[in-house]
Amino acid sequence: MSQDIQIPEIGSVGLLRYIWRQLTSMRTALILLMLLGIASIPGSIFPQRTQNPMAVSASFKSSPELSRWMDRFYLFDVYGSPWFSAIYILLFISLIGCVLPRTIEHFQAGRALPPATPKNLNRMEFYSTWPAQGNEIEIARAWLKSKRFRVLEKDGTLSAEKGFLRETGNLFFHLALILVLLGISASSLFGMRGDAILNVGERFVNTPTSYDFLAYGKLFEEGKLDKFIINVDKFDASYNLVTSAPEDYTLNVTVRRGDLTTNEKRVIKVNSPLAIGSTKIYLQANGYSPVVTVRDSKGDVALQGAVPFLPQDSNLRSIGAIKAPDAQPQVGFVGSFVPTYQRSGSGGAISAFPQALDPRLLLSVWSGDLGLDDGTPQSIYRIDTSSMSQIGLKSLKPGEIFAYPGGSITFEGYVQWVNLQIVDDPGKNFALLGAIVAILGLMASLFTRRRRIWIRVGDVVEVAGLAKNAAPGLEQEIAGFVGALKGER
Repeated sequence: MSQDIQIPEIGSVGLLRYIWRQLTSMRTALILLMLLGIASIPGSIFPQRTQNPMAVSASFKSSPELSRWMDRFYLFDVYGSPWFSAIYILLFISLIGCVLPRTIEHFQAGRALPPATPKNLNRMEFYSTWPAQGNEIEIARAWLKSKRFRVLEKDGTLSAEKGFLRETGNLFFHLALILVLLGISASSLFGMRGDAILNVGERFVNTPTSYDFLAYGKLFEEGKLDKFIINVDKFDASYNLVTSAPEDYTLNVTVRRGDLTTNEKRVIKVNSPLAIGSTKIYLQANGYSPVVTVRDSKGDVALQGAVPFLPQDSNLRSIGAIKAPDAQPQVGFVGSFVPTYQRSGSGGAISAFPQALDPRLLLSVWSGDLGLDDGTPQSIYRIDTSSMSQIGLKSLKPGEIFAYPGGSITFEGYVQWVNLQIVDDPGKNFALLGAIVAILGLMASLFTRRRRIWIRVGDVVEVAGLAKNAAPGLEQEIAGFVGALKGER
């Protein structure tokens, strides 16, 4: 008769143990790492609110229904989404649960002596035997220790092992990944990042309203912004006369920090940021701001000042928009600034050199509603001319005036602008340290060969070895060991 076999229930505790074992396996960690890379792809395809809110607004305007569905799946905020955070946290837990127990076991094994010599050495790799002379143990002990083997001597046998650094490097590599994740998490939660475009001569006060773009970490407190004021005094750029490539950028600033009473003269370069407390200020980019005066039909000034233009090529040909909403009627200028004017073969204007040797301002004048009153955010560098009419085209040198129907614009000159990136990144040092440790650990894991050598001396001498992970080079090492024992080398 057959009997029914009763399989005991796993129970809630057993189920939790099973889930924990699966989560902390190396296979699961690799799968989660791959999923994290895949989950990052939408963040590079679709515009993100924290980086390009204008593009997100444009997406909602052009495809409102599709954008609403995308927003439901956090495709405009990938790195702050619940599903991306879940993968990130699971990977973090998996790495800790996988690596830490192995690290403890490895540390304990590192203090232990090599395993005893097996009974059947003839089953091991590169086995050899010959009649004993009687002094092989002393020779073997000296040779093995000179080659930095750990040696266990017992009952006429020697068991030697080296290459323990291989597993150590492997573990350090994985521990470094945890450190990198911790650094990224610290920066994401407690850091901040912002950008500010400043014309030479302008002042920056470190308050949220002074930034062109500002993103806080989820746990960053706004009141923790370092107190400082920066005056942009002078910007110097030098370029290669042959290739037009930049050779040096130097930004001279005056800084007031803390109680804002003491002026400090400082210099910022591309790879030499200014540090104020935990905040670092980087010189990110530069360009030109045409200085213009716009007058309406009555001769009243509707706009006056420097307007930043965005560079489009290495010679700093720049485009921008000049908007005069106070003019009656409203007027806008779609402009192009060329620092060193030259005509191209097709007749268009290009810049021949990044420095302003022969500056020109090329303008297309548009009249109509600029769309600034409906509350929709728009780029300061572009104008939506779909509901406007073009009323003029002109190329201006500094000091020239262009009169168009309904007003005039004067090209007064230009000033240079710089883009400052202001960053509080508390986890950067942890991530950097983790990256360095990971590289060192990987090199140790790749280039260290772990192996064991045994010798037993009785009436005959028996020698054999074992290469862990099939690492090459053991045969030559055994040959050198045997030669030393026989007195051949």
